[in-house]
Amino acid sequence: MKILFVASGSPATVFALAPLATAARNAGHEVFMGAVEDMVPYIASAGLPALSIVSSAIRKYATTDRDGNPVSLPKTPEEELDFAGHWFGRIAAASMEGLRGVVAHWRPDLVVGGSMSFAAALIAAELGVPYVRQAWDTGDAWRTDPAASDELRPELAELGLDRLPDPDLFIDICPPSLRPADAPAAQMMRWVPANGQRALEPWMYTRPDRPRVLVTSGSRMVSAKNTGFLSGLARDVAALGAEPVIATLDEVAAGIRAELPGVRAGWVPLDVVVPTCDIVVHHAGGVTALTAMNAGVPQLIVPQGGNFVEAGRRISDFGAAITLDPEETGADGVATACRELLDDPSYAERAGLLADEIAALPLPADVVRVLEDLAGAPRPVTDDRHTNDHGSQS
Repeated sequence: MKILFVASGSPATVFALAPLATAARNAGHEVFMGAVEDMVPYIASAGLPALSIVSSAIRKYATTDRDGNPVSLPKTPEEELDFAGHWFGRIAAASMEGLRGVVAHWRPDLVVGGSMSFAAALIAAELGVPYVRQAWDTGDAWRTDPAASDELRPELAELGLDRLPDPDLFIDICPPSLRPADAPAAQMMRWVPANGQRALEPWMYTRPDRPRVLVTSGSRMVSAKNTGFLSGLARDVAALGAEPVIATLDEVAAGIRAELPGVRAGWVPLDVVVPTCDIVVHHAGGVTALTAMNAGVPQLIVPQGGNFVEAGRRISDFGAAITLDPEETGADGVATACRELLDDPSYAERAGLLADEIAALPLPADVVRVLEDLAGAPRPVTDDRHTNDHGSQS
């Protein structure tokens, strides 16, 4: 069958969908993945056929409404959810022309969209094919749906709908212990890291002789002009006797390395480096959090707003992380929290339990069979003419 995957506007939205898309392709199905144009290289780097469905970058839709008027930035968690719903709703509306051009020539049997890839729901409804929603992270993405439905009223009206349609299947990748009580029913799936790769250096997969703390830049670092925050964290980590690793854009890392010679800083494959770490410090990034959970590594979460804040607090409540409020994020607060995470073995024990939960969930290959049943599609037939009853070649 043909399966159209729809990501959105950041590498995380691509890499979160890549394992299931790859599993479907490996099972013999035709798979395309679409996203905003500047995400096409990330889709291609994952080895998937890539579609540009929107020419503008994601940030354009965050700053102006459909008429080009400036939009107000959110000030509270509730406003953050509404803001995200409208933002990604505008991306969905802009995606429809590109998607219609694709499906006019390549009609999918099934559409899979990420947490807030609302265009997936719209194009599936237009085509009358099953719509599957896959979580990008452990955040409560469905809480953005009301605002997205409001943003997409013109598109929904054309379909005779007053709100976004519910998916025919929701695939969740959240460890069961962290799922909120009001989470929708879901087909669970094991989360598999799928970040971009580069040539490995020995230090990346080797544990040092002292604790290693990885710090991600998150939304605090958006340009090479502002490296002070990360440099400060690197100093705090080094003062604890730990090795800091700053995972950020190479152009940002250049300034940090100039200021702190010898500090490991730059773009790194997190799936390789995180298992060698003792702590991961991040800004409530959902995919980063899952990478740490998958490796059984405790986390220090410094929220910067967004849909993942509450999900991050659930990791802390479980005992696998510490979450700092904004007023606690000074140098002393970060250093004290890191010391607690290093000295108290209970954090690593609880993080290990989350890793065990993730490992026990169905693999993406298992979920592909669920997709086949949902679409009523025959499963690709493997050629077993040369295989005997014991599974060996004869």
